[in-house]
Amino acid sequence: MLASYTSPWMSEDLTIFQDAVKKFYTKEFAPQSDKWTKQGYVDREAWLQAGEAGILCASIPEEYGGAGGNYAHEAILAEEQERCAVAGFGNIVHSAICAHYFLSYGTEEQRQKWLPRMATGELVCAIAMTEPGTGSDLQAVRTTARKEGNQYVINGSKTFISNGQSADLVIVVCKTDTSQGAKGISLMIVETAEADGFRRGRNLEKMGQHAADTSELFFDDVKVPMSNLLGEEEGRGFYQLMQQLPQERLIIANQAVASMERAIELTVDYTKQRKTFGNAVFDYQNTQFKLAECKADWMAARSMVDMLTLQLLRGELDANTAAAAKFWCTERQCDTIDTCLQMFGGYGYMDEYPISRMYSDARVQRIYGGSNEIMRMLVARTL
Repeated sequence: MLASYTSPWMSEDLTIFQDAVKKFYTKEFAPQSDKWTKQGYVDREAWLQAGEAGILCASIPEEYGGAGGNYAHEAILAEEQERCAVAGFGNIVHSAICAHYFLSYGTEEQRQKWLPRMATGELVCAIAMTEPGTGSDLQAVRTTARKEGNQYVINGSKTFISNGQSADLVIVVCKTDTSQGAKGISLMIVETAEADGFRRGRNLEKMGQHAADTSELFFDDVKVPMSNLLGEEEGRGFYQLMQQLPQERLIIANQAVASMERAIELTVDYTKQRKTFGNAVFDYQNTQFKLAECKADWMAARSMVDMLTLQLLRGELDANTAAAAKFWCTERQCDTIDTCLQMFGGYGYMDEYPISRMYSDARVQRIYGGSNEIMRMLVARTL
């Protein structure tokens, strides 16, 4: 049905990659999803297993240990993770986001030091932006990194950090100059095993995405060498963050579209089997109309994401256009899953049914990566 559609950016090589990813996720990760959900984190061995399978850092050049692919490979990984119901695996943050900060802005020494071990799964990476009093307004971060001799001393706290419990590397958004606003922001690399004064808070209990570790992080006089400044110049952090936004927001839209696809297919299968008053639920006109609307929304979202994926692959996608895809697709995702859940009746409210977990997992899509309200403001500025 929906899965028979082929995106215009797919190729024969990408199809082979997609098939391999689907087999890996289905065999190795999907069976562990319930376990990971109950314990609140993905087993560390899974990261090493993914590294061995070539899933980590798929869009990083081979010279740094990656697979030498591009955004299309990361999009496939994100979408297949949704389709195969793999819970909690934080590869999007690790590979599609964090690794590209090192690739785009790191020194050659930094790339050689950290990227190969990220590709094997030896190191898990997180990026620490959000603070208890600061969400989408990154210019207002209060975490500081002050020079002290031949090192930086970091003080502050972060919250809602994906991969926070697992991370061996944390890219920390800091103020190296508190008087300069956005121009005073720098990105610091903290190696957690070597960082005295670094503490992980609790693994936060969430409405959904229970298998994904999401943490508070604390930095109390954490000392890092000067070489842990990402790049060679202070005050470039805000620019670096803004440059990576198109890819970060588009991949959330990729996830949304794949989630819509899975929800519709689960619901069509269920309603054709479930009978009420002697008829299959699918045979009622209301069911057919609602599912037809869901498919139309999926078609529109799929077309938008595919068009922007082609733009990104050509290096033409801007942050505001990606923001439009992020807010529109995630809202269609939530609407679609809500409609589909209703078709399951009481069973849709039971967590043993995938549609229930999809409903609670989807809600954060409208919040992280920049809230949808902020996304609308960004798009409005272009009008």
